[in-house]
Amino acid sequence: MSDTAHSNSTTSRITGGGAHRATSLLGASVLLGVMAALAPEPLIQLGLAVSATVLMGLGLAVTLNGRKVRSKDAVTMSAISTFIEKDASPSFVCTADGEVIRANAAARQTYATRSGETLAGTLRNTFANPGGILFRLKAAAEIEGAAREDLVTRRGHMRLAVHEMEDARFLWRLEAVPDTGQGRGTDGPGLPMVMTGRNGAVLYMNEGARTLIGGRVKALDAIFDALPVRYGQSNKITTSEGAIDVLAARVDAGAGRTAIYLLPPSEEGDATAPWSTFQDLPVPLVRFAPDGRVRSFNRKGADLVGPGLVEGTHIGDLMAGLGRPIADWLDETVSGRAVQQSEFLRLKRADKEMFVQVALNRMSDQGEVSIVAVLADATELKTLEAQFVQSQKMQAIGQLAGGVAHDFNNLLTAISGHCDLLLLRHDQGDSDYSDLVQINQNANRAAALVGQLLAFSRKQNLRPEELDLRDTMADLTHLLNRLVGEKVRLSLTHDPVLKPIRADKRQLEQVLMNLVVNARDAMPEGGEIEIETECVTLNDPLERDRVTVPAGEYVCLRVKDAGVGIAADKLQKVFEPFFTTKKTGEGTGLGLSTAYGIVKQTGGFIFVDSTLGEGTTFSIMFPVLENPTPKKAAAAPTQQVTEPKHGDGVILLVEDEAPVRAFASRALRLRGYTVLEADSAEAALKTLEDENLNVDLFVTDVVMPGKDGPSWVREALKERPEVRVVFVSGYAEDRLNNQQDNIPNSVFLPKPFSLNDLAETVHKQLH
Repeated sequence: MSDTAHSNSTTSRITGGGAHRATSLLGASVLLGVMAALAPEPLIQLGLAVSATVLMGLGLAVTLNGRKVRSKDAVTMSAISTFIEKDASPSFVCTADGEVIRANAAARQTYATRSGETLAGTLRNTFANPGGILFRLKAAAEIEGAAREDLVTRRGHMRLAVHEMEDARFLWRLEAVPDTGQGRGTDGPGLPMVMTGRNGAVLYMNEGARTLIGGRVKALDAIFDALPVRYGQSNKITTSEGAIDVLAARVDAGAGRTAIYLLPPSEEGDATAPWSTFQDLPVPLVRFAPDGRVRSFNRKGADLVGPGLVEGTHIGDLMAGLGRPIADWLDETVSGRAVQQSEFLRLKRADKEMFVQVALNRMSDQGEVSIVAVLADATELKTLEAQFVQSQKMQAIGQLAGGVAHDFNNLLTAISGHCDLLLLRHDQGDSDYSDLVQINQNANRAAALVGQLLAFSRKQNLRPEELDLRDTMADLTHLLNRLVGEKVRLSLTHDPVLKPIRADKRQLEQVLMNLVVNARDAMPEGGEIEIETECVTLNDPLERDRVTVPAGEYVCLRVKDAGVGIAADKLQKVFEPFFTTKKTGEGTGLGLSTAYGIVKQTGGFIFVDSTLGEGTTFSIMFPVLENPTPKKAAAAPTQQVTEPKHGDGVILLVEDEAPVRAFASRALRLRGYTVLEADSAEAALKTLEDENLNVDLFVTDVVMPGKDGPSWVREALKERPEVRVVFVSGYAEDRLNNQQDNIPNSVFLPKPFSLNDLAETVHKQLH
């Protein structure tokens, strides 16, 4: 299906009614105008002319509104298309009537969606009754905003989700649910399972159930000789081989559905006989006593749970993460009071981290009550869930960090700025000088903390340049040796043919210092930290840690230590913000998350390998710079100017934060400039209405109430194209959204800035 054509046709339908009304109104106005010209009486002519004018105005208004609707619709659809196009799961944008407006690449590849087709028609070969399912979910989404349902199909378990959007549109997403092994619909052996609805109708039978019963049935009375089904007890069923006894186990499948598992019953006089039948089933099964002690298990159960699964072991020693006492869960199952029989738990395996879905069912064996646990490997499902939760958390914290940074940077600018002004009036002999220096240093530390918050949220300002890691490490070696102390040795090994990369040198040094400090802390008794650089060529994409590294040339930087190592269950969390294994007061938990944010924003990849008791290795891969700048002869060193010269000129300072504006104004006046102040873009434009006023430089905040900085500057430059611009902001530079590229002679100065930072930037712009 052509997205463009489909979108255009949808836009035409949406605005077609408005266009028709506009045409009718304009036609009526023309007709009334002709009638006014032909009318014999002046009064009638006037009345018809007024009516024609009114209708003409209404027609034009409807036409303009239609254009706005079409423009808004086009922008919205473009944003939606960009968002869903690369989604691995089939996604559709539909009208309220179910007509498909957009389908992403996965949907176009999986389903032959034609222009104008409904979603129900597209899914007709996937679900037995797609119309009813879509109507039910759409009705729920109109109330709750979103809805989803897990469905069993011939292809397996599918999850259909819908989100209500603006303009009466709905975003549908269809994804495969990892097969838990409980009643799968594919060919092959499995625990016989029957899925029923609220009214008892059989919705689905897996291969094991169809083989046992002898075919597909539509009602429970065609399976069970007597209803209702006695769960946890023996029931007689009709099979292709005749009537047999089975143990019926019930599992709530959600949305009013029930999964009924048909288990072998216990045999009189031999409590172990049924488990000989269970041994060959491809479903992990464990039988517990009511107190949680293991009584028996099958081979699959032993393979899944691990070597810790032995008779007599308590379930609490095998699994964790229920969130409440396991004994309460077992008591509810035995008494039949369990509301939710299926739970997700984490296995206590020392070799790897695994999650299982556990469904408990009560059974009676020779008058003795037992609990049968049906297990399923849910590691992949929980991993996907953890990825989603982590991405949502990082996005939320990133947004919070950006907002906090803006407000906090404004405060720090005012604090450190006025401290600079005070330091100008004191020398080192004054009693207050040391206090002012302390204020200044702590303000700088706070600014560095904000920089770390922005780093892990990947919102900080980078100044990328061509770098040779050998030169960078040579400049940093002295500082790193001081950081590690006397007990730890630092060794560097470089690839002799190391190629250049593109990165922010200051931020890269921050990454290295964070990694080296962590390596030092992991070796409290001392040791050696090895830093290696190597050129690596990937002929094929590298898939690791849920990340795909494209093929190409990379410079790999490794930081190795021989410290205590990181536990396997904590290894996936080391890059999370505020996660730390150190004691309270020894670390903020932002070091590795900062490194992660900087590396990802630079376009690189960072991985960690660790073994308890042996050490940890962090590996960073930076893409090789494709077109490095040819090396030039070293220029003669120029004398560095430690303090900007005093200047003259007229500066228009636009800043909505009064403390920041007061500091910047005083700082610039101290340097000899004439400063005009404005607290908003509108006030600045009002000041510039005076044609006799000569302004040499605009210093403006980027984000302000009303018009933002780039907007009013572009408007002002139409009349004063020669004026240069300095943008300042507490947000990251990318908040300019590339608008600065369209404004000539402009630079960006991030907050917080010092008195010298501001004066030097202004001086460079004016000279």
